[in-house]
Amino acid sequence: MSSLWTPDGERPVAKPSGPPPEPFDDGDDRIDDDALADQVEAMRAELAAAPVEVVVANHCYGMFELAAVYLSQQPPLLDSARLAIDALGCLVDGLEGRLGEGESALKEGLTNLRLAYVQIDGAQRAGATVDSVVGTATGAGTATGDDRDPAGDDDG
Repeated sequence: MSSLWTPDGERPVAKPSGPPPEPFDDGDDRIDDDALADQVEAMRAELAAAPVEVVVANHCYGMFELAAVYLSQQPPLLDSARLAIDALGCLVDGLEGRLGEGESALKEGLTNLRLAYVQIDGAQRAGATVDSVVGTATGAGTATGDDRDPAGDDDG
């Protein structure tokens, strides 16, 4: 069962049971335009009543998930992940101090995404498999592997 976020919290959404509805026609089954307008107005009122920092933070969580999906593809879609990470960074960094209770979690998530991106990108540049890098903190300071000493006797 899936869920849908609303300002009042997560709402469970079940898969429809039975056959899909028939296309609308001019008969009695047509949705009443006034009823639809009332539903839209009720949703807008619910959204307006929600604290804006909660709504913005929720969109940030969506960008976090988007970036994670791109990073987890085989092979990872680094350009797409970078755009999602950069967009999340613009919001989290640009709205610092204004995102409410979720801000620290968003900052931590952004840091983790950036680290994962650097590790995956470094592994790809070094020719390693992504599976051997993801989830480890080793090599985090050497993003591309270009500054590693192949002989292993780096004095710096």
